[in-house]
Amino acid sequence: MELHIGRVVKPHGVRGEVVVEPTTDAPEERFAPGTRLESKRGPLTIAHARPHQGRLLVSFEEVPDRNAAEALRGTRFFAAPREEDDGGFYDHELEGLEVVKDGERVGEVTAVNRNTRQALLVVGLEGGGEALVPFVEAIVPEVDLEAERVVITPPDGLLEL
Repeated sequence: MELHIGRVVKPHGVRGEVVVEPTTDAPEERFAPGTRLESKRGPLTIAHARPHQGRLLVSFEEVPDRNAAEALRGTRFFAAPREEDDGGFYDHELEGLEVVKDGERVGEVTAVNRNTRQALLVVGLEGGGEALVPFVEAIVPEVDLEAERVVITPPDGLLEL
């Protein structure tokens, strides 16, 4: 299975930089200089990447100018399969998991929102509505893919917002 990690939105400037919409939990690792990305248009090697307005500005060794960057518009990038013991999770692995607090079901993970600072689990609550739960170990101490559940220990009021 291919894991989509980002997409070129448009070129940026005249030196071959492109705006990339990352869809990965670790853009700083996946888009690090020297990283070789796979795409349907062939492999590309990252020369430089930097955050810009919630997205990334990326330059590739193989893309010398704006015309070459324009040809990449819409290009999607894919990651190699995850190693089993790397401790991370893909969004599709988390979506659909039962969310449990103090042994009681409170809802289900319906999506994962990622921004440049941290991931948030979007939890559809049993009583209706949804809550955004920061995906940090202090609040989400356990993710059990085999049992298909996430244990949360949210601060008071987080699920009532």
